[in-house]
Amino acid sequence: MTRPLPNRQHKKPMNDTQTSETQSLKPFIILWSGQAASLFGSQLVQFALIWWLTTTTGSATILAFASLMGLLPQVVLGPFVGVLVDRWNRRMTMLLADALVAVATFGLALLFWAGSVQTWHVFVILFIRALGGAFHWPAMQSSTSLMVPKEFLTRVQGFNQMLQGGLNIAAAPLGALLLGYFPLQGILLIDLVTAVIAIGALLVIHVPQPTRAPSTGAATFLSEFRADLSAGLRYVWSWPALMLLMLLAVIINLVINPAFALLPLLVTDHFGGQAIHLGTLEAMFGFGVLIGGLLLGFWGGFKRRIITSLTALIGMGIGVLLLGLAPANWMWLGFGAAFIIGCNMSLTNGPLHAIFQSTIEPDMQGRVFTLLGSAASAMAPIGLIIAGPVADWLGVRSWFIFGGGITLLIGIGGFFLPLLLHIEDGRSPLEAEHASDKLRLEPTAVADPTT
Repeated sequence: MTRPLPNRQHKKPMNDTQTSETQSLKPFIILWSGQAASLFGSQLVQFALIWWLTTTTGSATILAFASLMGLLPQVVLGPFVGVLVDRWNRRMTMLLADALVAVATFGLALLFWAGSVQTWHVFVILFIRALGGAFHWPAMQSSTSLMVPKEFLTRVQGFNQMLQGGLNIAAAPLGALLLGYFPLQGILLIDLVTAVIAIGALLVIHVPQPTRAPSTGAATFLSEFRADLSAGLRYVWSWPALMLLMLLAVIINLVINPAFALLPLLVTDHFGGQAIHLGTLEAMFGFGVLIGGLLLGFWGGFKRRIITSLTALIGMGIGVLLLGLAPANWMWLGFGAAFIIGCNMSLTNGPLHAIFQSTIEPDMQGRVFTLLGSAASAMAPIGLIIAGPVADWLGVRSWFIFGGGITLLIGIGGFFLPLLLHIEDGRSPLEAEHASDKLRLEPTAVADPTT
């Protein structure tokens, strides 16, 4: 089992950030259940909006731009959001993020009801929903390590992947079915109801957070904000293995994200399918995520989590290649490829999240998670800008073949990088000492606000 990142400089006193092995999982289960409901509604909306754009415009460039709107908040604001998440009450952050998404979704539903919706309205709503997610995701991830014992983190991540898969199985076909019986604004209102469920769950639990000294004024806050942002950057910079992982994530997102954004056009233009075929393809992907999550949840992966992730990354690359190479009359092969991608995606991401949660200090996790997310997403907009016109020119299959090949090579190459293979050992004593000298991460004590 991977040990937590050692603090070789001084011993921290027990506080709210340290999770005991006997800690009750009930608050986390309530939180997890509420977010599961919200995620179900979000996936229904995502499917419906993307299909609406596909049938309304038929343009790869439009789909790429829609995905770009969903990435920009994370890319541009990610490092700053992380500082705020580490300083703000994480429960309140999640509440406000869910509320923002709910209000935006209601506004779009009114536009569809009035019959005045335009493509740019959908882009704006996708941006606002992504903005809420940019705050919600790091708050949820950094709270998980404070609410769940470390020995259960990998399994929790496995069940998270299982949840994603289960929702994909249900949401995509159900979304396709509902589009045949209800106007799009009806599906948007379902998302509004599930957001209310998530908000209700947050209102009845306590979410711990690291203790910090409060700011005494605007000038002090700005100074502390800059110091915290600098500390997060230096923390990542002082850990070469983490920097290497960020670099690989940047490359993978550059080539893989555009492929998934173009999936609706692969179904319509190459396979000649309809909404139900796209829903089935996404359901097979979700079924793969579910099986991968179940496997990870009960098995836990190899002793070294990074080995599990790299092996699965190879499988994911193979799956993307198969999806791009499948003949037009072999849609069954596309379904099988989607299952392979989903299963291996669970086995890639789950162990990586567990590595971060078990080796990064809790009071740094908001900053580090958003820095990692920003780095991983930073090149995706460039990929989307390139992929849209390329797919319109060379055919949508070309990007799947390119992206799958690069992913396969990175997975294989990772086994020849000792620095990456030992990331779970944490920073070396020299790296930790260097970081301590620069970061000055001595804890400060203050009561944890819970409302």
